[in-house]
Amino acid sequence: VRRLRNNSVKTTLKNLEKKVRSAKEEGSDNKDEILRQTQSVIHKAAKKGVIHKKTASRKISRLFKFMNA
Repeated sequence: VRRLRNNSVKTTLKNLEKKVRSAKEEGSDNKDEILRQTQSVIHKAAKKGVIHKKTASRKISRLFKFMNA
């Protein structure tokens, strides 16, 4: 059960990260909203133990760095 839930959460994370990157490339208006949503999901995944706390921090940091570049 845990493995299935963890895989589901990880897949969601990957899809949201792709969504953020494509929103930046397209110049979408709601890219900040997508970024906040992604940040929230990453934090929740770390809280549940799906990913490590520092991995979550690193992912968020890299996404914000990408968006502000």
